Parts: sequence; C-alpha cells; structure tokens
Amino acid sequence: MTQMPDKSRPLKIGTRGSALALAQADETRDRLMAAHNLPADAFQIVPIKTTGDRITDRSLRDAGGKGLFTREIEDALAAGEIDIAVHSMKDMPTLQPGGLIIDCLLPREDVRDAFVSPHHTSIADLPEGAVVGSSSLRRRAQLAHRRPDLQLVEFRGNVQTRLKKLEDGVAVATFLAMAGLSRLDMLHVARGPIDPSDMLPAVAQGAIGVERREDDPVIAALLASIHHVETGQRIVAERAYLARLDGSCQTPIAGLAEIVDGKLVLLGEILRPDGSEAIRGRREGEISDGIDMGFDLAEDLLSQAGPDFIRTT
Repeated sequence: MTQMPDKSRPLKIGTRGSALALAQADETRDRLMAAHNLPADAFQIVPIKTTGDRITDRSLRDAGGKGLFTREIEDALAAGEIDIAVHSMKDMPTLQPGGLIIDCLLPREDVRDAFVSPHHTSIADLPEGAVVGSSSLRRRAQLAHRRPDLQLVEFRGNVQTRLKKLEDGVAVATFLAMAGLSRLDMLHVARGPIDPSDMLPAVAQGAIGVERREDDPVIAALLASIHHVETGQRIVAERAYLARLDGSCQTPIAGLAEIVDGKLVLLGEILRPDGSEAIRGRREGEISDGIDMGFDLAEDLLSQAGPDFIRTT
C-alpha cells in the first residue's frame, strides 16, 4: 500500500513524454498539490515511451489501434514502478488490465476539434481537391463524408510536427483537438473550433483520466479529492457506448455526452472509413442511466448499420 507522498518518497506519476502528455501530468500534480497542501517535490513525473510513440512509419490502426499509447504505462503501474498514470481518455481501451481502475477524471476541456490551416479559414473554404492531413480515421471519414472531393493523407506526429508538415506544404489543412491546444497554450494555432454538429468529436475527447491500482486505498483517497463528478458522468456514458460498438482506432466512431438542464444528452455517429455512409443517433435521459443510454444508442446504430458495417471497418 502506498504511503502519503513526501520529499523522501515522492508519488510517481507515469505519463507519455510528449509535451501535451507532460502538461496533463503537470495539471494532475498541481491539482493534487492544491487539494492536499503538498509541495511540488512530493511528486515525481515519470515519462514512459509507449509503442505508439515508437511507431512513426505507419498508421496506428495497422499496428493494433487503441492501447498503443497506454500498455507500457499500465505495465509500470501494475508492477509498482509508478503510483498513478495520467492518460488522455480518448486513447484508452474500454477494457483495463485486471487490478487497475480509472475512477478519477479531471474537469473536461473543450471537446471540439480545431481546424488548422495556414491559408484557409474553414472546411467550407477549402478548394476542391485540396490535400488535408489527419492521423485520425474518425476525422478522415467525417471529412470524406462531408467533402468527398478532398484528398486525405496520413498525418502522424505531435502538434509541432504536424504544424511543420503544413508549413512544408505536405497538406493545406489538418485538425487538432481544441483541448490539447488549450493545455499547450497554443489556441492561436487554430483557425477556430468546429461545431460538434459539423464534426462530432471522439469519445472522451478533452478528458484526462488518472489510473491507479485497485488495492491502494491511500491513492484512492488522494485522487477522490480531485475527481470531477460531471466529467465522470459524461465519460461513463460515452465509454459504455464505445464498448458496445467494440470501438478501436480501426473504427470511425464519434460520440459526445453533455448534461443539459439536469438531463444527460448522448450523441453518436458511426461511419464507413471511406465516408460513404454515416449513421447518427441521440438519446436523452437521467444522468444515472448513462451506461444504459450508451448501450442503447450503440445497439440502435448497430441495428441501422447492419451486420457488415462495423465488421468491414
């Protein structure tokens, strides 16, 4: 069992080593410091290189999809090499390794996608046949559905790498998450956010989850103080929806839960990878019914799609 962190035994926070991942780990540490009146040196941030970070020469969906950015970090957590792990929730598989749990979520950032282009102001402003880069199968499918005239190319790398590719003319536009740009203090990069009615975001986009070992009550108590209840309620519904769809990086799936006037509103969209077909749905109900709503919306979309829709993705 973990002891309360102090200078002699700092709490080790595992994270990926990207600038965004480190910013998210810093936010987690800062919230814990404020909640428990602890100094910065009571924490140690431990960057861990994941399989997804090592793969730069091919699409992530060809290498196994979700889990590529979490596996090594979760292995370190299970082995006791770190005390907690900080993740972007949209990277997380719906099933976790035995003995690990995420029951702490930080307040959710802006869920929207950002349109990024040196010369164009919006998707509608792109000329016919323009080359657009994205590593996200969801974004590519959504864009192909709305603008089948555009040319879509694979766009891997961190924020700085993608911006350099735009500068070099590899593509004329790309998409990033508003949440990531906000956390990196780079909102100026975006031409503007894309309304979810035009491009529904990835499930759990903008949410940070903190993972721990189930059998560690000290860590559980530490994290409980920084858990954001509304974010947790929304993410539970979205991930239930994703789990029923068996979602991965190989399946273009979008979903968003919001709390409006005390009710939970859940939106979902599934697409064929080439954008030739998109199926959307909506559910509204009690916040406490989020899991059931997620399953029900997924079942509805699957029934509309037919047996081959998801399988062929």
